[in-house]
Amino acid sequence: MLKLVSDENFDGDILRGLFRRRPELDVVRVQDVDLMATPDADILAWAASEGRIVLTHDRDTMPYFAYCRVKAGQPVPGVFLVSDQAPIGQLIDDILLADDCLTPEECRDFVRFFPL
Repeated sequence: MLKLVSDENFDGDILRGLFRRRPELDVVRVQDVDLMATPDADILAWAASEGRIVLTHDRDTMPYFAYCRVKAGQPVPGVFLVSDQAPIGQLIDDILLADDCLTPEECRDFVRFFPL
């Protein structure tokens, strides 16, 4: 099972759907770990220290900071860049499929785009 963290503006309907389908899913929100209004680079550093893949809709800055960390040789457990235009059910299915099929090692240093 993957360990996930959702960034501040991640769609709550997706999170509720994920928990409804898989209550044991290991995902925390940045709001729950006192990272509200925290810069992306710091969220990625925290995620790396906790081994958590970041769930985000932020295509403008999060991938940039993730790739900067990779280029600098710093760990990135992974980023799941989730569309905010796709059907929510499809996004939930794809995130759960990733949780079923991917290992943390396969996510390391990658930005994956959802829907798959």
